[in-house]
Amino acid sequence: MTVHSAKGLEFHTVFVTGLEEGLFPHDQSRNELDGLEEERRLMYVAITRARRRLYLTHAQSRMLHGQTRYNIPSRFVDEIPAGIVEWLSARRRRGVDMDAAEWGTVQNAPQATPPPPAWRIGQSVRHAKFGVGVIIDAEGRGDDARVQVNFRDTGVKWLALEYAKLEAS
Repeated sequence: MTVHSAKGLEFHTVFVTGLEEGLFPHDQSRNELDGLEEERRLMYVAITRARRRLYLTHAQSRMLHGQTRYNIPSRFVDEIPAGIVEWLSARRRRGVDMDAAEWGTVQNAPQATPPPPAWRIGQSVRHAKFGVGVIIDAEGRGDDARVQVNFRDTGVKWLALEYAKLEAS
């Protein structure tokens, strides 16, 4: 059943799926006046339908129109107080690790983004200007290494690792 049709009803257990930026809240809600607030109200309706158990899920990646899309968890998940949430799985587990040789001199450059054990596709990162995002592609080596990041609020950006100062999040 949809969130819209659940208004006024209650259930012992409720599953809310698809809690990913662009899906819930939907991309189009950004273009409408009070669109995000309406999506937030719908989220409230969804979570208050549960009497005993509430399960919130999001996919790290999904196929959309024949292409793999790497997702950022919905902002609504972050708005739930941490003390009442129990994670049943790791937040980020999958990803393609890049070989250390692919990083060449970028690791040693003084202004370079400090690499965690390995940047990987699907990894959640934070940028000082663009905020939280997920690495969706990577290319190049050494001084030419760069990653494509899907940022929650600003969309997809290519960043040169030598200058980006990304942090793992």
